[in-house]
Amino acid sequence: MRLSLLACLLTALLVRPALAAPPPAPDSSTALLETVVVSGEQPGPGLWKVSKGEHVLWILGTLTPLPKKVSWVSREVEGVVAQAQQVLLPPQATVKVDGGMFTGLFLLPSLLKARNNPDKQTLADVLPAELYARWQPLKKKYLGSSNAVEKRRPIFAAHDLYEKAIERAGLRRNGKVAEVVEKLAKKHEVERVQPLIAIKLAEPKDALRAFAKSNLDDIDCLRKTVDRLESDLPAMQARANAWAVGDIEALRALPYVDQQQACQEALLRNSTVQERGMGDLRERVAAEWLKAAEAALQKNAVTLAVLPIGQILDDDGYVATLRSRGYAVEAPL
Repeated sequence: MRLSLLACLLTALLVRPALAAPPPAPDSSTALLETVVVSGEQPGPGLWKVSKGEHVLWILGTLTPLPKKVSWVSREVEGVVAQAQQVLLPPQATVKVDGGMFTGLFLLPSLLKARNNPDKQTLADVLPAELYARWQPLKKKYLGSSNAVEKRRPIFAAHDLYEKAIERAGLRRNGKVAEVVEKLAKKHEVERVQPLIAIKLAEPKDALRAFAKSNLDDIDCLRKTVDRLESDLPAMQARANAWAVGDIEALRALPYVDQQQACQEALLRNSTVQERGMGDLRERVAAEWLKAAEAALQKNAVTLAVLPIGQILDDDGYVATLRSRGYAVEAPL
């Protein structure tokens, strides 16, 4: 999900878009990928097959970030969509308020300037000295000389820093893969299913004021973002390339510690979020997707789903859960 951090929390963050494991040491096999980001038309990865009997769920794994100049073209995906009875879109959570619906959490607090630290504190005031010293050169490199970001809470500063850094690296957060699949479903007149958790936020103004005044345990979010940008950008480019050209083995060999996990936890532990029934959104989103997937496998001969690739490859991801429930799982060749 990206409007802002709220989008990351209620969509991409909630379904864990990337693999979580210690980063491997770089080797010569990835040296070229560290400096060159692929472009032009690329096929993306093959499809994972989940089945029981004659009923098949094909899953396309998505990755973020992806190469900025890549145009994803998958004839395999279109062929499956043309045969499918349903397409499962990536799971989402939404927050309904009196004025409309927001599909992301950075948007809501920004309405009341809750991106800033309480009591006019700056990052220099709230960060440990060693982390602030590491933050400064990255801020200068990617955000320039403006001090506006110094007022931000660590989680919002981390978001701004990460966005600019991946842009500089020739990458983009939204590869628009799900949007392309949705267009294919419309083209072939295939039913689209959106696994969705909708939260109704009563008295949103009070909730926003409470969020603005509340504490966020978000220093680790900024720390892990700094860690990643100091050491992981070349590997990030390698992973993006691997996805674009469909190299599944390279994707498996290039796991990393995803800073978004720490950022997600900071938001989900927040008292305002928990008091309004959003503290368990990750589990509820997972349950909703699994319910939709099993329903599709029961009634459809062919279904296509789009999921973050971490939910396919992780030992505790959605696909691992389906395997544990007796479904056969086959990786693409």
